[in-house]
Amino acid sequence: MKKGYLANGLFGLGDRLVNELVAKEVRAMIPGVNLYVPQENMAINDKSAYADSLAIAYADIEALKESDFLVAIIDGVEIDAGVAAEIGAFSMLNRPIFALYTDTRQQGRDNAKKIDALVADGTENQFMYRNLFVVGLIKQNGVIVNSIEQLGEALKTATF
Repeated sequence: MKKGYLANGLFGLGDRLVNELVAKEVRAMIPGVNLYVPQENMAINDKSAYADSLAIAYADIEALKESDFLVAIIDGVEIDAGVAAEIGAFSMLNRPIFALYTDTRQQGRDNAKKIDALVADGTENQFMYRNLFVVGLIKQNGVIVNSIEQLGEALKTATF
């Protein structure tokens, strides 16, 4: 049975709903997968209870070490700090990382007006920036996809 880990923020409603949607899709794409989703681990994420930083780090690191693959959602103004840490830790295992990056500002990369505006004035950036170190860690053993459908295809064709 394959084991996976889903990394994303988990404190806002939007993130929790995205996590539920992506987890459902991953579980459908890889029948029988044991997918660790931190928000489902109430031992460390029941916010009416208490878990200290060491308990959280231990639980998530153990789940990462046991995982065959990582799905990391890298949307947002910046990559979530916890997600970046999970990507960094998991990259040391040399196992596949599937990053989901759905920001619509990726569209129009071939639009000459957008490129010209950026060249003429750096504040006219029509695109999003992702930390290149984190992107490099993903690309070493993985792929960045732009939709849940592409994520499903990448998972179905992966060999892990």
